[in-house]
Amino acid sequence: MALHPTAVVSPEAKLDRDVEVGPYCVIGPHVTLGAGSKLMSHVVLDGRTTIGRECTIFPFACIGTQTQDLKYKGGKTFVEIADRTTVREYVTINSGTNDGEVTKVGSGCHIMAYAHIAHGSVVGNEVIMANGASLAGEVIVEDQANIGGLTGVHQFVRIGKMCFVGGMSRITQDCPPYMIVVGIPAEVPGINSVGLARRGVSEESQALLKQTYKLLYRSGLSTRQALERIRGEVTMCPEVEYLLAFVEKSERGITK
Repeated sequence: MALHPTAVVSPEAKLDRDVEVGPYCVIGPHVTLGAGSKLMSHVVLDGRTTIGRECTIFPFACIGTQTQDLKYKGGKTFVEIADRTTVREYVTINSGTNDGEVTKVGSGCHIMAYAHIAHGSVVGNEVIMANGASLAGEVIVEDQANIGGLTGVHQFVRIGKMCFVGGMSRITQDCPPYMIVVGIPAEVPGINSVGLARRGVSEESQALLKQTYKLLYRSGLSTRQALERIRGEVTMCPEVEYLLAFVEKSERGITK
């Protein structure tokens, strides 16, 4: 364990083996830091925060502090970050609002500088958030999604698996999985072909997703009518089935 002499670490904090804590870091009493994780310098870990194994947190990141939500009335709230996630400079990740609420970030994520993850948000595995991207409270970001720089995401919105959200977008409704979403107001110009190919989705499944996209976005049908057409006309594959289930569960409606 390598602790810089200027770091302020509560004796009650739980630091696993092989961690590195750089200059001027502050670690609170309810923090757990997993084996092999590294705090560069000037990092604040506070609240009931658990950091997994082999994470790297860059200078001036602030994780686990009290929610900015004015509805907070006290209670035990949490932040959990899984293994091998990188948190870059000036990122803020707030604790939950309601008693027992957890803000979660999955494994293998890359959270770039100045990004913000608010109370109760759940970020999946291998998610990329570019510089200045911000999630309001209770947002869900599914696995392998990519959120462009300076994008703002409204409360309670869901961003689907392998979705690519373009930079400087305003997201107020759910973004279906496997799609590209971009703009103010946000639009869906097509499927995320590049991302799908990189993640090993077959050409056959991509073709079925394109067919699904055309019925959902280019047919002039309502969402309900499009779903009926898709189920009657498109050969089902795991990706199409996942997309349909996501749309059917949407409470805010999908980005159109």
